[in-house]
Amino acid sequence: MKNIKFPFELQAVFKYALRWTMLILPVSLAIGCMVALFLGLLHYTTQFRFHHPWLLYLLPLAGVLIHFIYRSVGKSSEKGNNLIIAEIHEPGAGVPARMAPVILLTTLITHLFGGSAGREGTAVQIGGSIAGLFGKWFKLNEQETKMILIAGVAAGFGAVFGTPLTGAVFAIEVLTVGKIRYDAFFPAILASVVGDFTVSAWGIHHTAYHIHSSDPIALLLLGKVTVAAAIFGLASFSFTMAVNAVKSFFLKMVKIQWLIPVLGGLLIIALTYALGKIDYLGLGVDAPHPDMVTIPSAFEPAGSDTWSWFWKTIYTAITLGTGFKGGEVTPLFYIGATLGNSLSVLLNAPVSLFAALGFIAVFAGATNTPLACTIMGAELFGSQYLLLFAIACFIAYLFSGSSGIYSAQRKAASRFFWHGLKGNKTRV
Repeated sequence: MKNIKFPFELQAVFKYALRWTMLILPVSLAIGCMVALFLGLLHYTTQFRFHHPWLLYLLPLAGVLIHFIYRSVGKSSEKGNNLIIAEIHEPGAGVPARMAPVILLTTLITHLFGGSAGREGTAVQIGGSIAGLFGKWFKLNEQETKMILIAGVAAGFGAVFGTPLTGAVFAIEVLTVGKIRYDAFFPAILASVVGDFTVSAWGIHHTAYHIHSSDPIALLLLGKVTVAAAIFGLASFSFTMAVNAVKSFFLKMVKIQWLIPVLGGLLIIALTYALGKIDYLGLGVDAPHPDMVTIPSAFEPAGSDTWSWFWKTIYTAITLGTGFKGGEVTPLFYIGATLGNSLSVLLNAPVSLFAALGFIAVFAGATNTPLACTIMGAELFGSQYLLLFAIACFIAYLFSGSSGIYSAQRKAASRFFWHGLKGNKTRV
């Protein structure tokens, strides 16, 4: 009987694959084009700010503009990535189509005037918004809408970083801690690959990173990586707590909401003036002069200051916690890479290797996605140190606390096995 059923099962598989291919292709092409536009505009915006440093002094006014854009047009879009994750778990009003243009515009405003933010949040929201719109056009049911939203997240993430496999795994791992939806992998990987290919077709190039080390994986190196990974996890925890603390403080202390981004902008200006450097403004990838600390510079000896990771945490917490828009992931890359650089000096370890480990591990801890970040290590840096990538990401995940940067993320299991033995249960 099993042999008789097999042809029918195979036919069903082909029908499933064909249908989702036809659904995903236009969605991921549209997302890839939108992400390519965003990355091109972001590069131009960053370069424009480098040539006009006085724009920083208008950051408070930019914050007010962003506030009123969301109050008048953005509405529920202000919930950002959490709205998309929540809609995948429990569909409600849907992901509004306006989310894509609104987040694109407000992220560019944040970067134009020097706010410390990233780009992942923007790409994921673009992906979720476009996917939700196509889901309505295709008249998909509830389960199919969840699937296409996951594919949209994968396409946005894979396209913005040039890491298609990471994008697919991230989209299905980020939803629920301790549980992966394998049924969504085919739409997710297809969307992520097509989104990444589309961005490349538009001539957008991603920053290349290299590990300049050939050290064998010896016991001593494993010990150093373990110590560093625990510290990376604590850095993830600190980042999450800092963003939440800034947000809670200003919401409690400032009753006039549009004043919150004004105060945040003034704090960023004051910090920049006090430190006498612009290293912690903006994305942290490009630089107007070679002496600045950036993510690429952290891969070189003396390419980072001892406390660069700390100041980037403060700048980003103030920026995002007071209402400016963008993403958390690229700042997390910056924090991790510069912290890895500093730890390599203390531990007498390879600089570029530890910068790479920090790059992915701090991100893993903050998002509760150690598997996706391990894969990201292989996609960005090669597979030579895949074992170390996995060790760093999973240990950082263990040390990063019970929360993360996405409040809508659910928990299917505790990260500590003995909690289950005591009868503790987590919400699914």
